[in-house]
Amino acid sequence: MPTNTWNRHHILSLADFTTTEYDTVLQTAASFQEVLSRRTKKVPTLQGQVVANLFFEPSTRTRSSFEIAAKRLSADTLNFAAATSSMTKGETILDTAKTYLAMGTDIMVVRHREAGVPNAIAAEMDRLGVKVSVLNAGDGQHEHPSQALLDLFTICTLIDPDHPRLDLLKGKKIAIVGDILHSRVARSNIWSLIASGAEVHLAAPPTLLPKLFAEYISEEVGGKQQGAGGDKLILSSPSSPITPYPQREPHLPQLFLHWQLEPALQNADFVMTLRLQKERMTAHLLPSLREYHQLFGITRTKLQLCKPNVKVLHPGPVNRGVEISSELMDDPEFSLIQSQVTSGVAVRMALLYLLGSGKA
Repeated sequence: MPTNTWNRHHILSLADFTTTEYDTVLQTAASFQEVLSRRTKKVPTLQGQVVANLFFEPSTRTRSSFEIAAKRLSADTLNFAAATSSMTKGETILDTAKTYLAMGTDIMVVRHREAGVPNAIAAEMDRLGVKVSVLNAGDGQHEHPSQALLDLFTICTLIDPDHPRLDLLKGKKIAIVGDILHSRVARSNIWSLIASGAEVHLAAPPTLLPKLFAEYISEEVGGKQQGAGGDKLILSSPSSPITPYPQREPHLPQLFLHWQLEPALQNADFVMTLRLQKERMTAHLLPSLREYHQLFGITRTKLQLCKPNVKVLHPGPVNRGVEISSELMDDPEFSLIQSQVTSGVAVRMALLYLLGSGKA
């Protein structure tokens, strides 16, 4: 498995991921997917290492996926739950992390409802001069790198099962639909899909895709491209008045914003629909769930606007009948949702392996 091209100590964001790093993750995950197809699904690659899952907010898929991934690599696992921890007695997050450090933890997988917590823990580990790696398993409205990487792996292995790689998505049209404002998954997917050369279309009501979001994305993506010595990425919006950069350069990957669903779905190759994150909404941003489903819910009828072989993804958990119709979610002809869950184990094995393989 390719590790000679991997020098990253923490995985906190996809904003600065290189093409080589994406391909390394995809190829390593493909190797582990083959391992998971065997009768004996366990390898000794991280034997003797300790992976601590520090989940400060509830999770089913991500936490279970990381736990089974660590066990498939023969690592020892520690699972943290805030409700039953000393944090209820006033212990700080950094003190909790240092407690797990003292127990011999090698990799910390961190999930928190506030953005920046994994970065803070990583900075503290670096300050202490220890070799502990931190992997962001989702922080607030910031990022969710492993989810975007498993989405990428799911799509790429569908196109080329034997050799998944980033450039398979070049020129593909991918629609991301739903609660983009609150979605850390959307932010990480924007980074990975733009890096692939895909044409990315975001679609949501104005309350869940405000102009402020467009300006934020244009600044972040444009700054990243310029900082890397490349051309500026153009952000345009043919179906709404959001046009921070009205000039278009067709040879560059494009990011489009829509306040209507139809333009985003037109001739799309893949549709990613996102959960309405009601727990993060501080105001009444939608008239009703029923109206949202009528306008932005993904159904078989609406998929007729897409390419005939379109596939649908959702990071889960799913509000059936809201973001996506129940029948479509369970339809293997269109839905990749269960494949995403399966891919998650292989991708998280790859990430833990890449972080842990350089440790003594």
